[in-house]
Amino acid sequence: MSTLSHLKVLDLSRVLAGPWASQLLADMGAEVIKIERPDVGDDTRQWGPPYLNDDAGNETSESAYFLSANRGKKSVCIDIKSELGQEQLRSLVCQCDVLIENFKVGGLAKYGLDFESVRTLNPRLVYCSITGFGQTGPYKNRLGYDFLIQAMGGLMSITGEADSAGGQPQKVGVALSDIMTGLYASNAILAALAEREHSQLGQHIDLSLFDVTAATLANQASNYLVGNKVPERMGNAHPNIVPYQSFKTSDGYIVVTVGNDKQFESFARVLAKPELSKDLRFSTNAKRVEHREELLGLIDEILITQPRDHWLTLCEDQEVPAGPINTIDEVMSDPQIEARGMRITLDHSDKAKLEMLGNPIKFSRTPICYKNAAPKLGSDTEGVLGTTVLGTKVLGTKALDTLTPTENRGPQN
Repeated sequence: MSTLSHLKVLDLSRVLAGPWASQLLADMGAEVIKIERPDVGDDTRQWGPPYLNDDAGNETSESAYFLSANRGKKSVCIDIKSELGQEQLRSLVCQCDVLIENFKVGGLAKYGLDFESVRTLNPRLVYCSITGFGQTGPYKNRLGYDFLIQAMGGLMSITGEADSAGGQPQKVGVALSDIMTGLYASNAILAALAEREHSQLGQHIDLSLFDVTAATLANQASNYLVGNKVPERMGNAHPNIVPYQSFKTSDGYIVVTVGNDKQFESFARVLAKPELSKDLRFSTNAKRVEHREELLGLIDEILITQPRDHWLTLCEDQEVPAGPINTIDEVMSDPQIEARGMRITLDHSDKAKLEMLGNPIKFSRTPICYKNAAPKLGSDTEGVLGTTVLGTKVLGTKALDTLTPTENRGPQN
């Protein structure tokens, strides 16, 4: 039995943060019913190229972006603007343990699907709302996209090369605010479900991308709150540890992450300069931070003389944490990725063997459950809601093709 096979999740979210949370729950065995707009579906279905090529080599309408965040789910098309659609959703609410949504603040109230309305239908429902800025505060009605949130949440101010090196603020290479919010959401949902075992009651979870991004500033925020100094962009250097950054070798770059004084002593042997660990300027991490530029200058002069693999071999021999800066194709072909089962193959209606990244969680008794690849739009509408009449999918008593398309409100993240 999978860890969450007893749970049913109603997923009203789109784009990435909410779908990332519900995909994680699906991986752990929950039944996830993804509600999509008729004919259009989740916004990310159109976020391509690239699109999936079928077994015959023909491009399909399935975007790589959508496939990355929606495996293991059922796709059900419902027009939330119609009375019928709202009735169907209320019926599903009564059957589900969890509801995830990322509508604008108050956006579901007009459909009778806000938390206060549905709690009367299902008092045990755990209801998770994900927005750009939360349900309260002066920004609550603003739209919030990941890029915007990375900027406003301070993440971009500490990402990129320093001004002195000609750099500028940079966003992270993936939608990290969305992904971290999805992870926080799934964690909060599981905590609320655990509490429900005692109270027999659900509750409302209010998560914002802005809050999450601020929270994940972690030590950088603490550096300001404790040290009263605003952190600046430092490229690949670390504000509190030296040496902990990338270095140029004769044929490429490596990353060295010396986390303590013992490791620095080992790194000094790698450099054939054991005396560096005894030098009073560099003997402790606090001293190395104080004399950062002097030490880095010495390291740069040595590492540039030999190729990447030379230094990585020596670092491994001396148990100094170091590694290459891999490209995505190098990561995907790394033997550690293969050994850990991080590349998986799932069946898809357009492609018999669809390659995807796997879930990193390794349970000892209840392994991750890969039920299916991301669903085709509306592929489960009939099975979940209706029947087939003369070959036409029906939602209750109204044909799918007669429903009014849901308005395009745009993503909240």
